[in-house]
Amino acid sequence: MGAATYLTSADVLNFTLGVDPAGPGLVSEVLNDAPLLARLAARSRQGYTFRYPRKTADPSVGFRAINDGRTNSKATYDQVTVTCEVLDASNSVDVAVADADELGTDHCLAQNSLDHLQAALFAAESQIIYGGDALGFDGFVDLDTVDGTASGMCIDAGGSTVGGASSVWLIRTGNSDATVIWGSNGQIKVGERTVIQAAGATTGTYPAWYTPITAWMGLQIAASYDVARIANLTTQSNKGLTDDLIAEAISKFPSARQPNLIALNRRSLLQLQLSRTATTTSGAPAPFPTEAFNIPIVVTDSIINTESILGVTG
Repeated sequence: MGAATYLTSADVLNFTLGVDPAGPGLVSEVLNDAPLLARLAARSRQGYTFRYPRKTADPSVGFRAINDGRTNSKATYDQVTVTCEVLDASNSVDVAVADADELGTDHCLAQNSLDHLQAALFAAESQIIYGGDALGFDGFVDLDTVDGTASGMCIDAGGSTVGGASSVWLIRTGNSDATVIWGSNGQIKVGERTVIQAAGATTGTYPAWYTPITAWMGLQIAASYDVARIANLTTQSNKGLTDDLIAEAISKFPSARQPNLIALNRRSLLQLQLSRTATTTSGAPAPFPTEAFNIPIVVTDSIINTESILGVTG
């Protein structure tokens, strides 16, 4: 499978004012803790909504008899709207704390903003998978194609440990597939720092430096074949991730629209490594997998090991 040619969030995102110390590679730096978000295709929009046509049925075509016609019909489409939501990394620091930083006030405020940005993008990646924040957008788990073991794009690994399950996600990402949408022209808007009167933890008020940081973000799932799920992976015997399960999930995708990313966590990566040949011809242990069936693997801590057991209907 060839290298990806689509734009990613590192290509699309930009800072309106920058966060000191600003410089080349800052966007990539804040994406370090969100490896799946960093690898998914991305595009920017001027506003905060994105509309695109989605084909729901092919036209009627086929052979016909001599001297006879056939009924023709056109392809049918519906209109899909992706609405971006506000991702907020705004933060405040006690003026006294900032003044006490040995490297200076600017260093303290910049580091605090960088920490908040990294945490916000990790939360955004979690939203892509689990859609857990009601104020955010729907995630992978909300798709009716993977919300139950009987759903069309879901594989059941068979685990039954209550609250101890995990999932692996096979994703078709690209401009016409699963894509992250960044509104407001892909800007992470870093506002001017100001001193505000903040409420104390127990009483009174105190002066604090406040830095507003916001972005608009949404998720496009262009087709029902963009995402597949291997669910109910546990630590029980023979209930972990294997190449056979990955192959079964790949078989759910159309031949012309194969997945190009596999997202999993460290436990699933270990299970996959252990399921392969324990030693090489040299006697060394098998390495941790970086791909399966030529599809790159992305390891992320956003996928948890405490999922509920997925039932037949979700």
